Amino acid sequence: MTGLLQEDDDSRSDYGSRDKPGTALGRAVPDGNVLFPDIFHTDHLLFYERFKAYQDYILADCKASEVKEFTTEYLEKVLEPSGWQAVWRTNVFEVLVEVVDVEYSALKAIVQLSEPFLCESQVSTFTLECVQELLELKQSQVPLQELWVVYDDSGEFDQTALAVEHVRFFYQCIWRTWDEEEEDDFDYFVRCVEPRLRLHYDILERRVPSGLVADYQNLLSQCEEVYRKFLNVRNSIPSSDVDSEAENVSMVEGLKLYDELEHLKQKLKIIENPLLRYVFGYQKYSGLQAKGVRPTGTKITHIVSSTMTASLLQSLMRDKLCPESCGEELEIQFHNDPLAAVNACYEGDTVIICPGHYVVDGVFYIADSVELEGYGLLDDIVIEKQGKGDNFVDCTGANIRISGLKLVQHDAVEGILNVHHGKTTLENCVLQCETTGVTVRTSAELLMKNSDLYGAKGAGVEIYPGSMCTLLDNGIHHCKEGILIKNFLDEHYDIPKITMVNNMIHNNEGYGVVLVRSTVPSDVKDAPAETTKGSSRSGTEGLDLWEQTEVSEQTEGNYEIASEIGAASAKKSQMHKKRLSELGITEAAAGFVLLWTPHVRTKLCVWIHINVTATAQHAQNQRHVPQSDFKETLESQESLMLRLVLV
Repeated sequence: MTGLLQEDDDSRSDYGSRDKPGTALGRAVPDGNVLFPDIFHTDHLLFYERFKAYQDYILADCKASEVKEFTTEYLEKVLEPSGWQAVWRTNVFEVLVEVVDVEYSALKAIVQLSEPFLCESQVSTFTLECVQELLELKQSQVPLQELWVVYDDSGEFDQTALAVEHVRFFYQCIWRTWDEEEEDDFDYFVRCVEPRLRLHYDILERRVPSGLVADYQNLLSQCEEVYRKFLNVRNSIPSSDVDSEAENVSMVEGLKLYDELEHLKQKLKIIENPLLRYVFGYQKYSGLQAKGVRPTGTKITHIVSSTMTASLLQSLMRDKLCPESCGEELEIQFHNDPLAAVNACYEGDTVIICPGHYVVDGVFYIADSVELEGYGLLDDIVIEKQGKGDNFVDCTGANIRISGLKLVQHDAVEGILNVHHGKTTLENCVLQCETTGVTVRTSAELLMKNSDLYGAKGAGVEIYPGSMCTLLDNGIHHCKEGILIKNFLDEHYDIPKITMVNNMIHNNEGYGVVLVRSTVPSDVKDAPAETTKGSSRSGTEGLDLWEQTEVSEQTEGNYEIASEIGAASAKKSQMHKKRLSELGITEAAAGFVLLWTPHVRTKLCVWIHINVTATAQHAQNQRHVPQSDFKETLESQESLMLRLVLV
């Protein structure tokens, strides 16, 4: 580890000439008891600096088998062969050395000990003689990635320091020992370097969930272990053509290890892909297993307080902990971290959070029926989330209750509270959001009352089909949208049951309530319309004209496909009409729809504007156009706008 002494804002991975004399890199003071000279501070490089270096100067369009060759050519151009000092670091010791030559093809430097001799070791018996003996065994060759270049303000060794840093970072964070086993059909930079580099910086910026980071590191370790076993088995198979039972057994074992290795590598690639890791790579909630009742059968009250005073303890005893108030003897545990308290909970436990500002780095996974309760004034009990990649609170318990808390989220990419299963009650809380606010998933239930939610860059509340959501006396404001009801006509799920009473939805960028439905072709008038070649037509009208057209052998397949599409669209349209009828929505002649719900003190006046455009492009004579050249473009757009009218 190094401490930053100074850093120049103009530092760049610039491999051209420099106009200003002197170094453009910062310097750092090595930690420890030995006074080593300052070193170049190069481990702070930005993503685009490393990206440009690997893409433009080091790897370019090389294949995996050519990585070492391209790296050698790069080092020969920019790395000074001698005349510079470095700190040689291992897991055991640090020694000041001087570089006298470089073995570019081996990515090693030939070094000698500097005078005076400076060494710091975790082993007290590691002396000058030990270092000399070690260098003799290594023939004075040290890997470049174990060297940290000593600082020089002349600027002469800037490119040397950057080159060593790029080599060190590449082999520590990008290169995998099995990369050379991969096929060379694709550009190595595009296939491996760029996604791994992006993942590295996403992790540094805490944009990846902590659970996914742990999974990735675990997969890397497993892959390294399996690959090592695979190499041992492969090397143990003799190269002779004579078959033997031992050789056959080794081949079977090798095939099993190879399949396991490929499976692990595919998992790594999914996580390394910025899109796939959120779609397929990480089942965030699969590990939320309820603990159930504690083996002893007892229920524990967890008290969370950063500092416990006598007066606070006396108040807790009077209001929450005395047998008279709860009717039974209580077992109590004390914590200074609310996340640790929640992780220690079993079914039926209670967490009482005392006044304080708590900063947590992790996710509240609540899989049992527990209660989180703030004790004191609402603004005095603040739980602030660190880390951009994680959710804040994930609920899957059968009956969870959260009350009297203020949850604050900064620079996040995930929502503040997700209800996946069971029922969650949120009462008298303040939610300061960053992305999406509260999400109610399919088959989940949320009761939210007397709470204030604001700041979401998405919807304040997202409601999925098949869920239940009751919103009573809440404030939802300063979000992109107030309430988003998703896919409410989806035939695969029940219509969401939503009750809203006395909610103040105001000062949002978009609409207060938004209904999202899947896009389907709308019905058109039965009367045929005059059309010309190349003109726009509605989807069903175009299909009617097709039925009247003599179909040749070349276009018969297109006609059958169009008929199937038309039938499917008509069936889906009828199903959506049935859904609208179940909701109590009827079409009015003026194009307005009135939605009345018996449990809501609001009337929704909905104006549906439907714009369907279907275009079919044909050649001058359809009969002579090959089926592969025939194209049809069907564009369907629906916009749904809502106006909330209080009654």
